[in-house]
Amino acid sequence: MPRLAYVDGRVVPLAAAAVNVEDRGLQFADSVYEVVAVLNGRLLDWNGHATRLARNLGELGIPVPMTEAALGLTARRLIALNRAREALLYIQVTRGTARRDHAFAAGMRPTLAMTVRPFDFAQRVAQQAKGVAVVTVPDDRWGRCDIKTTGLLANVLAKQAARGAGAFEAWLVGRDDTVAEGASTNAWIVAGGVLVTPPLTSRVLPGVMRAAVIEAAEGLQVRVEERPFAVAEARAADEALITSTTVPVLPVVRIDGAPVGDGTPGPVAARLAGAVWDRIAVQTGYCP
Repeated sequence: MPRLAYVDGRVVPLAAAAVNVEDRGLQFADSVYEVVAVLNGRLLDWNGHATRLARNLGELGIPVPMTEAALGLTARRLIALNRAREALLYIQVTRGTARRDHAFAAGMRPTLAMTVRPFDFAQRVAQQAKGVAVVTVPDDRWGRCDIKTTGLLANVLAKQAARGAGAFEAWLVGRDDTVAEGASTNAWIVAGGVLVTPPLTSRVLPGVMRAAVIEAAEGLQVRVEERPFAVAEARAADEALITSTTVPVLPVVRIDGAPVGDGTPGPVAARLAGAVWDRIAVQTGYCP
């Protein structure tokens, strides 16, 4: 596929895509982003991502660069130009460009950039059958993790710590020893047949896939509890799993090197994975 990017009204080769060196996204991570799955050439859960993007822009006082309808049309055009079938659409909106100063002036024009890159969603099927490992790390992020900003240094270091430990993901643990979420995923456990995930607070990103999994669980008559859980409870759980746009229900079989349950993917995760793949097929026609 060609590699084309969208930057402020222009579609250009990815290698030529650029923003001003004084763009506040570069200088201060003063920006928000979304990652949307493209399956069978179609956007998955577009309304959820567009709604969250608008909400996050509002939280930071960044003007919406275009209407949701216009953004959707622009995104779909970029996907078509890239001839993308299975890919990730990345959307970033910054406050704009101005002389470097912590305070910002009113009336700035936001910068909108989008890219499309291939992504193999079918790889998740094998991972769902085998499961993955996570490690726990201290949660060193800022206080508004419910806003999907590009200020991801703590997440980057956590993900690198996981890679160094041979794990797929890092779970971010607060001073109270409760798990907030993964470096790039939402966190879940299954205890006594109940699906448990941390509640939506300033420590937790309201994942679009998180909402889809709760809906799927309710359809399967799996009870869901949104409440905190500690690392010790997770280690003693029957099952654990992670979810995100790029990780639709991935069982966790080891936490900090210790097995979860019998160390293999459990039945609740398997049922949820099947329901989510069915949901994806309905929206996009994609079957892994």
